[in-house]
Amino acid sequence: MPIDGVLDLHAFEPRDAKELVPDYLSLCREKGILRVRVVHGKGTGALRETVRAILSRTPGVSSFAQAAEDEGGWGATIVFLEPLTRP
Repeated sequence: MPIDGVLDLHAFEPRDAKELVPDYLSLCREKGILRVRVVHGKGTGALRETVRAILSRTPGVSSFAQAAEDEGGWGATIVFLEPLTRP
């Protein structure tokens, strides 16, 4: 899976999100990618709520919000990450 700032969860089982989302965001931070689009789909909204719960407790996440319509609208969440501090 490329680390390019877009995580499309359609290719994964919903139960994998709990590990996948924080791991992906950590790799993005290591590469200096501080704006990430997580595509969870529209569906019933259950996966969106799961993703947002994960984001709210993931270290390094400064904020997140629903994507603009041209980026997926309520089927995606934009995540803003804090830069890594290097000694």
